[in-house]
Amino acid sequence: MSMLALESHLQHYSWGSETAIPEFLGRESDGRPWAEAWFGAHPMAPSTVAGGRRLDEVIATDLEHMLGVDVGRAFQDRLPFLLKVIAAERPLSLQVHPTREHAAESYAAENAAGLDLDSPRRTYRDANHKPEMLIALTRFTALCGFRTPRRAAVILDGLGTGLTDRLHSLLIANPTAHGMRAAFRTLVSASLRPSPQAVHEVVEACRARAEAGASPSPRIDRFVALLAEHHPGDPGVVAALLLNPVTLAPGEAMFVPAGALHAYLHGVGLEVMAASDNVLRAGLTPKKVDADEVLQCVSVTAAPPLRVAPERQNPTSVAYYAPVDDFELAITELTGSSPQVPRPIPGTGPRIVLGLDGEMTLETTAGTHALAAGQAVFIPAADGPLVASGAGRFAQASVP
Repeated sequence: MSMLALESHLQHYSWGSETAIPEFLGRESDGRPWAEAWFGAHPMAPSTVAGGRRLDEVIATDLEHMLGVDVGRAFQDRLPFLLKVIAAERPLSLQVHPTREHAAESYAAENAAGLDLDSPRRTYRDANHKPEMLIALTRFTALCGFRTPRRAAVILDGLGTGLTDRLHSLLIANPTAHGMRAAFRTLVSASLRPSPQAVHEVVEACRARAEAGASPSPRIDRFVALLAEHHPGDPGVVAALLLNPVTLAPGEAMFVPAGALHAYLHGVGLEVMAASDNVLRAGLTPKKVDADEVLQCVSVTAAPPLRVAPERQNPTSVAYYAPVDDFELAITELTGSSPQVPRPIPGTGPRIVLGLDGEMTLETTAGTHALAAGQAVFIPAADGPLVASGAGRFAQASVP
């Protein structure tokens, strides 16, 4: 079986863009927000192939051919990664992802309790962890990871509200991860979370100091105002003051490990991640918030955002390597005066290739396939090496 054309599974979340993903896929906008296009075999939202068959079911018909012996053995006969196009017109939830061990325990517990996978009481949709890497296609803004307690105290100092004074005191008294956990708990714990009025006071204080040109971090004050616009009164707005602001230019990448508190704010990007849908939300969302689970899983240790620099593989391809075994992602750009000449593309095993722009031809030992922007194919492990010709760019998600 040669390459399989994939139809993405679309997710219409409220924070999505009405235009970015339809334009990328070459479809008409229907007025709904298009938040994510999933390319993969996650059983909750698998891509489909010709005839409407689910990719996960097709893979299961011939595991050795599709995944290869090594990948099948390492990942329990499942495709271990999921590739997405994400278009954030408005901020996403403040969230964290569990470790594999915690996810497996919690998933088993919810199964034992008899909760259906689509139950609103359910938190864990599978038994897997969900480390992820985002590669910006446009300018992309986010929050990711906690600042050092002393730097967060500087950001809070002088805002002059009861809430920020309380957070500041916690961090000054204990400028460690324990102090940061206490500050974060103050914002998200059901018994401690501040009132909408207290959050509003912080937002107004941030606006006032930004207008006065007195902010120690003008960017974070802008982010606070943006979050308050979409989620007025939500304590997650104030939590932004404890976190690192991130701005990615097109082609720049960020890795989000298990336990890293983060929120994507605006932009279009590629996400590649372990094949999981386990999301624990702390705020900035109308969806279920589970502060107790977030506090169990979150890492409050200060850490800068983990930017991933692309590494040149050959004249046409760069790779983004994440510190996990589940996935890696490469971007290939075909240019030059001889577009008809096939170029070797690094990578082995099961792969998903997604066209970003231009028109190209993919070729393996099993056959050829035309690829344009917004089109994707699954390449079975047994198909062997890939070569490509034409003019354009594509992304390739694969297993390290």
